[in-house]
Amino acid sequence: MDPLQFLVPLDWLAAVGPVLPYAIFVMTVANLATRHLAHRRHVEEGQEADSVEAYTPHVFTNVGLVLLSFLFILDSPVSGTILSVLVLAMFIADFFELEARNVEARNDMTIEAPKSSIAASLVVLVWSSYYALFFVIEGIWNQFVVA
Repeated sequence: MDPLQFLVPLDWLAAVGPVLPYAIFVMTVANLATRHLAHRRHVEEGQEADSVEAYTPHVFTNVGLVLLSFLFILDSPVSGTILSVLVLAMFIADFFELEARNVEARNDMTIEAPKSSIAASLVVLVWSSYYALFFVIEGIWNQFVVA
């Protein structure tokens, strides 16, 4: 018996649960791609105006990653919590990096790359790829790590 079964009906999660690591991995890769596109757009906006706008596809992938990581908590509580903390750190870093880009645009400075959110998203990528692509290293992993 699952301890959460009385709080949240988890029957649908049994069907969706095994696919969640792959969905999170795809959303993380999409987040990295939209981060690159958002930076290019911010550089263009910074040269033309005194502020930069949030890039809508990047906001979508950020919110999607947060929601998927919270859903992953229900399927795998420990791994999902770790992933959720990493995704929330990336989300907060994105917020502060956008504000930093606005300051750079207002002061006619060169628009820098969002280094902290790039680092945070790479950590999320490593963690999500571990869950989604574990079958690639499973043989080697089982030889050296005794569980």
